[in-house]
Parts: sequence; structure tokens; C-alpha cells
Amino acid sequence: MRKQRTIRLFFNYLIKGTLVVLPLAGALFLMVWIVASVDSALNLSSWFWEDEHGRPLYVPGLGILTVILILVVVGMIFTNVVTEPIYNWFNSLINRIPLFNTLYSSIKDFTEAFVGDAKKFNEPVMVEINETGFKRVGFLTQRDLSKIGLEGEVIVYFPFAYSVAGQIAIVKTERVKRLNMTATDAMKLVVSGGVTGLEPKATPKPPSTTGTI
Repeated sequence: MRKQRTIRLFFNYLIKGTLVVLPLAGALFLMVWIVASVDSALNLSSWFWEDEHGRPLYVPGLGILTVILILVVVGMIFTNVVTEPIYNWFNSLINRIPLFNTLYSSIKDFTEAFVGDAKKFNEPVMVEINETGFKRVGFLTQRDLSKIGLEGEVIVYFPFAYSVAGQIAIVKTERVKRLNMTATDAMKLVVSGGVTGLEPKATPKPPSTTGTI
């Protein structure tokens, strides 16, 4: 009897330890891997410096520092030097390059959706897919589609669970309901497969009415 209790206690500690360590270790591993990959790919020290044996010398952190400095310098230039006509000319030049213009504009729009002035993934919504009550959680990214002949319809982005990918759908406005949660919690809810993002709030807001976006 004591042996069984000891075994149950052992596995109980093992499971609780796993629940604490695994998410922390996984998040730290991904962050370190991303930073190390960028640092290694953009580290310029191996191009100019060598050790006493003639081998390229790697300076940890130099690649990340290089990226930060480049971003700051480019930001300063485009803020203080580049005028709107020059910026428009640069964009028109990029748009003339086949294939590259598609990749550039897609990455540019996706980046600006998170860190630009016109953030896109900040309106979590719930979309009723069919008459059976099937619904999906997503983010409202385009409110007006009249330019392409789709009046009364919007574009909603649906992230995939446990993935950075997703898909978009064009739906009727009346099938979209704004969610009473932050964009961060909504993203956590979807990406985690629905297991996180519903922590209680201190001062919850009253839910909005269906079909109002």
C-alpha cells in the first residue's frame, strides 16, 4: 500500500514538474534558436577576423547587434531624409520586379499588420460558418470590400492551432461577432488549440451584439 502511494506521488510530481518545465523550456528553446540562427547568419566577424590558427573568429551577439543597428539607421534615414516622392518611387521600382514584388509586398503588409501604424490583428471576432452553429475565431482584417464588388462582406483571418500559418475567408458582415477579449488572448486561444486565453478579467466588458463589427 505504501509502495503504491509512493509511486502515485512520484508520478504526480513528475507530471506537475513537466507542466512547469516543458512550456518554459520550449519557449526558451525557440527564442534561443531564433536569436542564434539570426546571429549566426548575419555575423560578419568571421569575414574579417581570424584566430591564431587562421580559422574564422565568431563573436557571439555581433549578428544581432548588426541587425539592430541596420534597422535603426534605416529607420532614421526613412524618417528624416527620405521624402514621400522618393518613398513612392522606391515602391514603384520594387513593384516592377516580377515575383520579388509579390514577396516584398506580402511580407511588408504582414509586418505592418503587427508593428505598423495600421495594425490589423487587433480585432478578434467570431464567425458563424453555417446554420448548424459551427463557429470559428479569427481577426477582422478588412472591413470594406466594395472596391472588388463585395458590399456587405469582410475579410477575416483564421490562424491555425500550434502554427504560425493561417487562412483568410470572406464572410457576410452579419455572420461576424466581435469577441469580448483582447487580441493577445484571442491569438493564444486559437494557437493553443483552445486551451489558453480564457483567463478571467478583473473588469470584463459587456458583450457586443451579434452582427456588429
